Amino acid sequence: MFKIFSSIRKELLLLVSDKVGLALMFLMPLLLVFIITIIQDSAYKIVNENEIPMLVVNHDEGVQGNNLLKLLYESRLFKIDMLNNLPQNALKKELLASGKMIALYIPSGFTKGLESNVGEVSHMMMRDFGLEQDSTETKTAEMPALSFYHDPVLQENYSASVRGVIDSYMGMIEKTMMIERIYTDMDLGSKSDKLNAKMNVNRVKINQIVASNNNSVAVPNSTQHNVPAWTIFAMFFMVVSLGSNIVKERVNGSFLRLKTMPTSFMLVMFSKMAVYVVVAVLQVTLTFSMGIWVLPKIGLPQLTLPTNYPAFAAVVLISSMAAVSYALLIGAWARTQEQASGFGAISIIIFGAIGGILVPSFVMPEYMQFASNFSPLHWCLEGFYILFLKGGSWQELRWVMLFLGVFILICQLCTYIKLRIEKII
Repeated sequence: MFKIFSSIRKELLLLVSDKVGLALMFLMPLLLVFIITIIQDSAYKIVNENEIPMLVVNHDEGVQGNNLLKLLYESRLFKIDMLNNLPQNALKKELLASGKMIALYIPSGFTKGLESNVGEVSHMMMRDFGLEQDSTETKTAEMPALSFYHDPVLQENYSASVRGVIDSYMGMIEKTMMIERIYTDMDLGSKSDKLNAKMNVNRVKINQIVASNNNSVAVPNSTQHNVPAWTIFAMFFMVVSLGSNIVKERVNGSFLRLKTMPTSFMLVMFSKMAVYVVVAVLQVTLTFSMGIWVLPKIGLPQLTLPTNYPAFAAVVLISSMAAVSYALLIGAWARTQEQASGFGAISIIIFGAIGGILVPSFVMPEYMQFASNFSPLHWCLEGFYILFLKGGSWQELRWVMLFLGVFILICQLCTYIKLRIEKII
C-alpha cells in the first residue's frame, strides 16, 4: 500500500511541475466550454428568440401587401426595416451594404393579381356548384411573385425556414380572400367574417413535448448540449500531456531504470492512470460547476444535472478511463513527443468530428453516422445525452458501457503489447 501511495505521489509531483500541461488540461477546457456555449446560445437565440433583421420594399398599390407586412410584424420573428422608395434593382446592393441577411420585395400589382386569381377560382367553384350560369372563361391576371433575397453566407436551411414562414402567411391571406369572395358572389358577404373567425379558432394546435423518460429533465438548451460535449473533447485532449509524458519517459530511459528498482512497473502505470483519471474527473467537476454557477451569471441557461447520480458518476468514470487509456496507447506507440502531440491532437479532432461533438451526428450522411459508432467520443457523448437530455436509465446506458469498456480493454492491451515488445515490461 505504501508503494502505491508513493508512486501516486511521484506522478502528482510530475504533473504539477508541468505548468503547460496543467493549463491545457484545466484552463483551456474552461475557456473552450465558455466560448462555445456563448456562441451556440447566440445561435439558438437568433432562431428562437431574437427578431430576424429583414429589409422590405413594398410597392403594392393595394391592401394585401400591407396585410402581409402586418402578419410579419405580429409574428415577432422579424425586425423589419421599410425602404419603400428603393427600386427593386437596388435592393440586392442595399442588402449586402446594410449587413442584414434577408430582404423581401413586394411588387406593384400584388393585390390586383391576388384578387384576380381568387376571383377566377371563385367563379370556377360557383359554376361547378351550378350557382353561376355564365360559362365565359375569365382571363386570370399574371400573378406577380414576391422576391426573397438572402445573403450568400446564409445557410440554405435557414433561408428555407424564413421562406416557409412567409409562405404560410400568404396562405392565410389567400384563404381569407377566397372565403370573402365566395360569400360575396353568393350575396352572403356579411357572414364571411364569422366563418373566418371560426376557422381560425378551430385550427389544429401543436403541443411541443420533450421525449424524455421523466419530467425532471431540463428543456434542451445551449448549455445542456455544449457543456457535456466540449468537456468530453477536453478530457480526451489530455493525450497531449500524458502521451508526451509517456514518450519522454520511454526515450530518456526512465522506464528501463524502473526495472532495476524494487517496484513493479505495472504499479507505475497504474499510478499514472489513477492520477490522470482523477484529473479527468476534476475537469468534469470544474466545467460542470461553471455551467451551474458561472454561465447563469452572464445570462446563459443553467446546467441541470441528471437525477440518476450513480449512473452519472459511472459515465464520468468510464469516460475518464477511456480518455486516459487512449492517451497511454498513443504514448506507447509514438516514437517522439512531436508524434504523440500531433497525432494525438489530430485524432481527437477527427473523433470529435465524426462523433457528433463538432456537428450533430443526425445531420451527417448515413455512412458518416455509421462511422461515428467507432468514435469513443461519440459513445461518451451519447452517455451524457442519455442522462442530461433523455432522463435515461441503466438499461439505456448498456451499449455505452459496453463499447467504452471494449475500447478501454483494447487500448490497454495494445499498450501492454507495445511495452512488452520493447522489453520495458
